Amino acid sequence: MEEAKQITIVLIDDQAIVRAAFKSLLQSVERFQVVGDAGDARKGIELVGELKPDVAILDITMAGMSGLDAVVPIKRVSPRTQVLMASQHEGMKFVQQALQAGADGYLSKDSEPSELALAIDSIVSGESYLSPKVSNGFMARAVRGEVAASDEASALSVLTPREREVFQLLAIGKANKEVAAMLELSVGTVKKHRENLQRKLHCHSAAELARLAIREGLLDV
Repeated sequence: MEEAKQITIVLIDDQAIVRAAFKSLLQSVERFQVVGDAGDARKGIELVGELKPDVAILDITMAGMSGLDAVVPIKRVSPRTQVLMASQHEGMKFVQQALQAGADGYLSKDSEPSELALAIDSIVSGESYLSPKVSNGFMARAVRGEVAASDEASALSVLTPREREVFQLLAIGKANKEVAAMLELSVGTVKKHRENLQRKLHCHSAAELARLAIREGLLDV
C-alpha cells in the first residue's frame, strides 16, 4: 500500500496557546507535518516564502497586519501554498473578504477538532472548503431574512492594501515614526496615509481608529 504523501503546514496565529493546540492536533495525524509557525502575519509571510509549505493556516485578528491582508502576499511568495483561514469570526463579511483575497478555505475555530483534517485535505486536493458552522449559520439567517450588521460590506473596502496596514498599526497605538519603521516608509508617507485614512473613514483620532478596527473584527476588545 502506497504511503500517504506528507502535507507540510505553517501556522500563523498571534496566540501561542492556539498555535500549540493546532500543532498538537496536526501532529496526531501522520500525514501532517508542521514545519514552522509565526506569531504575526509579516513573519508568517516570510516563513511561507522560505519554506513553501503545502498549507498555511492563518488567523484573521492579529496585531499589525490582519490575516485577510496577508493572503495576497502569501500567495505571491508561494503560489503553490493553499491558505486555510481559521477564525472565531463566523460572519459572511469575513468569509467573503477572505475568499476574494484568494483564501482556499475558511474554518471556524469553534468547529469540532476532526474538521481541521477534513478542511486541509479538501484544499490540498484542489477543492475549496467552507466550515458548515459558518455556511449553515449564514443560510439560516438568509432564509429568515435576517442579515446581520456583521455581514454587511466592510467599511475598510475603500482602503488600499497599504492603507489597511497603516490603519491597523495606528489602531493598536503605534506612532507615525513606529509605523514608518515597521513598514519601511518615510514618516511623511505615513502622515499622508494617515490623512487619507481620516478622510476615507471619518476617524480623526487613534481611539476612533481603534473602535472601527474592533467593529471590523481586526482587533480584540
